[in-house]
Amino acid sequence: MFAIGDELETVNASRVALTSLQHSDADTIFTIYSDPEAMRYWSTVVMTDRAEAVALIESVHRLFAEQSLLQWGVVRRDDARLIGTVTLASLDAQNMRAELGFMLSRDCWGQGYMREGLVALLGYAFDKLGLKRIEADVDPLNAASLGLLQRLGFQREGLLRERWRVGDGIQDSVILGLLSREWQAPAVSKSS
Repeated sequence: MFAIGDELETVNASRVALTSLQHSDADTIFTIYSDPEAMRYWSTVVMTDRAEAVALIESVHRLFAEQSLLQWGVVRRDDARLIGTVTLASLDAQNMRAELGFMLSRDCWGQGYMREGLVALLGYAFDKLGLKRIEADVDPLNAASLGLLQRLGFQREGLLRERWRVGDGIQDSVILGLLSREWQAPAVSKSS
């Protein structure tokens, strides 16, 4: 098993902190995950009810207790505003791997917050948890996320055709991977 502990550890970066999601975050989570533009490339449909955000947070806590998922809120340090989430899902202790997920409030796009949060998360995953591999599954039309992951060192490993059925649509997936031996934490700047 991983050395996760009883509580999700806060991970600090320069402008953001990765913190445990609380029930009081449900309204903000709902706002982020109900935005059709932010959810355009997600593998599920947009949230339509605040109760879905509450259920997500409860699921995050339950899966943390099972040590199969770690999901943090991305919080701006200057104003303590929750602006997104980062996730290590499908934690596999035997193979020392996990799947990466991330979501950012649309009004914060292009400001380097997610890059900073992912650099902190990847450092934690490789250095603290001892993971050897992190995978990401991205819609091939999501150029921003693909570019971000590639700048962080992820390599394209394949295309899974018609992998996700979302609402009435079908989405392909680009699979990317990053190995601990390849990880070099890049310098993070606001314009990154």
